[in-house]
Amino acid sequence: MAKSRTRAETPADGARPSDALSRERKLELYYWMKLTRQLEERLVNLYRQTKVVGGLFRSLGQEADAVGSCFALEQRDIMSPLIRNLGAMLVKGATPVEVLKQYMAKADSPTRGRELNIHFGDIGEAGVTRGFLGQISPLGDMVPVMTGVTMSFKMRGEDRVGLVYVGDGATSTGAFHEGINFAAVRKCPLVVIVENNGYAYSTPTHKQSAAKFFVDKAIGYGVLGLQADGNDVLATYDVTKTAVDHARAGNGVALIELITYRRKGHAEHDNQSYVPAGEIEKWAAENDPIDRYVQQLRSDLGATDSEIAAIDARILREIDEATDLAELSGTPDAREALMGVYADPPTEQPLWFRRDAGTEAYGQERPESWGTWNADGAKR
Repeated sequence: MAKSRTRAETPADGARPSDALSRERKLELYYWMKLTRQLEERLVNLYRQTKVVGGLFRSLGQEADAVGSCFALEQRDIMSPLIRNLGAMLVKGATPVEVLKQYMAKADSPTRGRELNIHFGDIGEAGVTRGFLGQISPLGDMVPVMTGVTMSFKMRGEDRVGLVYVGDGATSTGAFHEGINFAAVRKCPLVVIVENNGYAYSTPTHKQSAAKFFVDKAIGYGVLGLQADGNDVLATYDVTKTAVDHARAGNGVALIELITYRRKGHAEHDNQSYVPAGEIEKWAAENDPIDRYVQQLRSDLGATDSEIAAIDARILREIDEATDLAELSGTPDAREALMGVYADPPTEQPLWFRRDAGTEAYGQERPESWGTWNADGAKR
């Protein structure tokens, strides 16, 4: 009978993948985590100024699991994030100005104002594109999508790995089951990360699954199961690097459970009234991923206050510059909605779809509004 692996086991020689990271690379991990947090803080400020269109989704308290896991990928690999994986997007090459423009629905955002937050991607030829696939909102659905992506790697004989994030609640969906089961059977080079942050929106973990650990679900699919402290960026990197190497070697799927905590609501509008009193404050005081890592940098690498301060200053400068650029951009023209959808969209006229309607009103519409008539009720 197969053994369920509920912890990442340290090799007999005591070596961990993170031991091979240089001092510079370990400082880079701090940069990506702090950039994630500060960029989200800037987005909160813009949100409160009504400059953000739609919802704002924070990853406060989860920066280590997104950054540490994506840091284990290579440039040619493909990653599919969720709304709380801004850190992974940044590691994979997304820029702060792109993210700001997306949230602000600017005309020159990656999706030209059609989509919001981090719902955008850059995939294609390995080594040319950055390798992140924009997520869709139905939870769990990116698992079968990434199964297809990694199946294509296998069919082409490409030395590439795919990584997909899901939340704890998404593991209860049919899409998750069907995707990971197919990937397991076909031995696709896929790493599935389950971010166990305590809540599926407002439903606590113990009310959504009878499994004590989500990593235990790996045995049901016959795949490698690993678990780590998602608030420890090096531990997260270690298990993900192990899983990525496992998949790249042709051994098939790996499922990772990262134990973390979401210190903000589902979105900025969520007041978290369902969270027990004191729980958020306890995690903030005792288990903040950035605070923990700064202590490690100081004790293990001898990082100085001036080194940390220099990285912080660089981040602030980059975010300020990105904000200024995003603010200068305008909103998209209505006809932009046709770009990339219909042939020769610039030649199309407003309300072109009404031409064959055969109604009296044709030709009387006001293109600049939703109404058929002018404000005074008279026909044009």
